[in-house]
Amino acid sequence: MAVRKIVRMGHPVLRQAARPLRPDEIASESLRVLVTDMVDTLRDYGGIGLAAPQIAESIRIAIIEIPDGTSRYGEMVALQQTVLINPDIHILDSEPRGYWEGCLSIPGLRGYVERPQHIKVDYTDLQAERQEIELNGFLATVFQHELDHLDGKLYIDRMSDPTLLSFEQEYVRYLAPREELEVKE
Repeated sequence: MAVRKIVRMGHPVLRQAARPLRPDEIASESLRVLVTDMVDTLRDYGGIGLAAPQIAESIRIAIIEIPDGTSRYGEMVALQQTVLINPDIHILDSEPRGYWEGCLSIPGLRGYVERPQHIKVDYTDLQAERQEIELNGFLATVFQHELDHLDGKLYIDRMSDPTLLSFEQEYVRYLAPREELEVKE
């Protein structure tokens, strides 16, 4: 339908807790239009996840869609489009692992963030049905990143070492090769 403008770090909506959707809102045509706009926006910007606050809509909805193949995050397992309404995260194992995260609301930067790697997410889908999904590894990180937006959090808030924040070009040039070398050793 329409590609919406993604708001960037500094916009106050990104620091607000989004409100839950009521059952009558979930069944509305306006929500269907919003989801279509979110999908169009996500694909246009080349992301893998988008939360409504990132397009200045302070409601608890996020979408995640990971196409098959390689992206700026390397090889990934595909995930069909998932729409999460009023989601709740449950940590199943708090053992963390770190990834270099990027965000459409913080363009041009990457930061190293450690998060729990085994979670369960309860949510409502577009048919107003309750669902749950259990996630491990990188997918667990992606879901936590997107759902943080619904609580007014950005990945930079989760970084334990601010020296591990980098512009993407410098990440590719200096940090990614160092990580590859460390993995081989």
